[in-house]
Formats: sequence, structure tokens, C-alpha cells
Amino acid sequence: MNNRLKVLRAERNWSQADLADQLGVSRQTINALETGRYDPSLPLAFRIAHLFGRPIESIFSE
Repeated sequence: MNNRLKVLRAERNWSQADLADQLGVSRQTINALETGRYDPSLPLAFRIAHLFGRPIESIFSE
């Protein structure tokens, strides 16, 4: 699954650790999401979308 997570995080000058803390996951999870090695669970995808104030579809795509 492709995503815009790294771009959205960079626009806010957040580190992977900053984003991980806000979402309640590990930095390694953020790294795996950004590199496409891990697809988020639906609850995590909703938390990410809510945090960035965007619909899920604008962050994640096939």
C-alpha cells in the first residue's frame, strides 16, 4: 500500500519518533509504514487520518 505519511510528517517538521508518540506506536512502526513494509490496521489508519485532518483515502492508496 502506498502512502503519503513521510511527506505529511515532513511538512510538520515531525520526526518519526514525534509521530509515533502522538499515535501511540513505536518509531519502528512509523518507519515500516513509510517504507511500505507494513499496512496499518483500520483503527491506526483512522488515527493517522484524524491527526493529519485528512480523509484516509488522501493518505493511503493501493
